[in-house]
Amino acid sequence: MQIEIKNLVKHFGKTKAVDDISFSFKSGDIYGFVGPNGAGKTTTLRIMATLDEPDSGDVLLDGISLKDHPEDARHIVGFVPDSLPAHADITVDEYLDFYARAYGIHGKQRRKAIDEVQEFTGLTDLRHKLLKSLSKGMKQRVSVGRSLVHNPNLLLMDEPAAGLDPRARIEFRELVTVLAEMGKAVLISSHILTELTEVCNGVVIIEKGHILETGVIDDVMHRRRKSFMVAARSLDAPEKLFKALLEMPHVANATLASNEVHIELRGDHAQAADLLSELIRTNHRIIEFRHIEDDLEDIFMKVTKGDVQ
Repeated sequence: MQIEIKNLVKHFGKTKAVDDISFSFKSGDIYGFVGPNGAGKTTTLRIMATLDEPDSGDVLLDGISLKDHPEDARHIVGFVPDSLPAHADITVDEYLDFYARAYGIHGKQRRKAIDEVQEFTGLTDLRHKLLKSLSKGMKQRVSVGRSLVHNPNLLLMDEPAAGLDPRARIEFRELVTVLAEMGKAVLISSHILTELTEVCNGVVIIEKGHILETGVIDDVMHRRRKSFMVAARSLDAPEKLFKALLEMPHVANATLASNEVHIELRGDHAQAADLLSELIRTNHRIIEFRHIEDDLEDIFMKVTKGDVQ
């Protein structure tokens, strides 16, 4: 499936929450949707989930216009909101059964769909528990289960890891990875950028309703990389290594970072190899020498200004 967001615009009063944004991704992709609070992430997700209507623009799901055919779109989109609605006296099984009925799944097929979702999300042993008695992590599993009960091709997740404990976060990442391997397209809005770095292959960065950067993470990093960074550590005092590095060729800058030195190079891997050879030749006892890769946090800090609207 190809998902295309084309020139979306959405106003709330005088505020333009979404300002002519466009991006695309496809089946098997896990894209992180990141930006400051108030950037327009939730509004975009709600439009894609057919919960809000855009003022202009459209979302195309394999060429099907979400604006013109919202009912068709709802059968291929699953939405995980930032929190599970508070239902006082309904069990996990009853909750999933309600949504399966709402999606028009009948008879034995409905029971089969619910059982499969509960097994996949690890809810089978909790099927008779009331929603209000569940932990945050278990409620999130229920929310994911609800979004999957009709077997959608596209999953939209709004802050799904917020408030989860470390084990639940790891389990959530594993779950999302399996969903992508099954061929589903996944768009995840999150403030926890370290989580997204470990699970996403693409990113959309938004601020004040504008797209600042989008694409496969490796491509975005390549476009945004301003220098080639390496870290070096020796058996000698880091200050000694630091002073020596400032006088060596290919070194644009160096900074002390705890017990190692971070080095900005003029060049790439070839110059890094030459630098390491020179350090060894000049009797520096190097015990660690590695390339410092950018991650989503680095990219986010480079392209955003922290503005809100």
